[in-house]
Amino acid sequence: MTPIVFVLLQFLVLALAASSPPSGSITIGASGTGAKYTSLAAALKDTSSNVYFIYSGSYTGQAVISRANVVVYGQSNSSASYSSNTVTLTDNIPASSAGSNAGSATLRVTATGVKLYNLNIRNTYGKPVDQSQAVALSVDAGTFACYACQIRGTQDTLLANVGTQFYGKCLIEGSVDFIFGMQASIWITGSTINTIGSGYITASGRSSADANYYVIDQSTIQGSGTVYLGRPWRNYARVVFQKSSIGSNVPAAGWSQWSSSSPNTDHILFGEFNNTGAGAWKSGRASFATQLSSAISITTVLSSTSWIDSGWF
Repeated sequence: MTPIVFVLLQFLVLALAASSPPSGSITIGASGTGAKYTSLAAALKDTSSNVYFIYSGSYTGQAVISRANVVVYGQSNSSASYSSNTVTLTDNIPASSAGSNAGSATLRVTATGVKLYNLNIRNTYGKPVDQSQAVALSVDAGTFACYACQIRGTQDTLLANVGTQFYGKCLIEGSVDFIFGMQASIWITGSTINTIGSGYITASGRSSADANYYVIDQSTIQGSGTVYLGRPWRNYARVVFQKSSIGSNVPAAGWSQWSSSSPNTDHILFGEFNNTGAGAWKSGRASFATQLSSAISITTVLSSTSWIDSGWF
């Protein structure tokens, strides 16, 4: 079998699985769909299978995936595109009410080997007066893969906190520190980073010289407001944008310090390589930003790629 045929078959299998329930899967859906459960949270208590299929619809409420190797499919006729997603998981709980960032998440992942396909994951709390964080997706363990999902919020949308994480062909949306975390290595590729107000895309909390990176690769940065590529939550923040289209919503400085009283720029790497667009590297870039001479490889960030589906990077 040629490599091209193999990749096409991989996509065909994925498409079939996303449009109807895989054999033996646990189903979630509204009345009339024939599904066994009406919410993902209830379905996850059923451990008779590791595979879950959600029929088209909007589902309100939080869910926690705490079991390893769980796979969740959202019904879709185009598994390789987030724009065709028909399943939305939504809630509107802020961290100020939940007691923690992770506790506010609409969907929380605390186990390794989890894969998500074609889900819209939203925290609709919005932009409050007190600027409380409100997480859509929180990931805290092992290997994690997210394929053609929409992850949408305002402040602190995606908590990529622990483990090695892959996001392929996703939409990630927010305004303030909306890709953030402490001890994860994440690779975002072929995705759309959409800003809905002024702020900062990334807030890396890397606090030591460990192996972790945030890399945004071959993606599109677009949207409204004046938005910096990142600011350092901790003093060893390491974030790279490479081979991406960066829109005019990113100012000439490109990057920001954390604050005037705590700049956190002593040991950071805020890198860029071979980007295009009105917001790409130009005169006036922040003095603590670095123009790289070569791209960062996916294996540098994630070590192994054997757990990532073929054709997604």
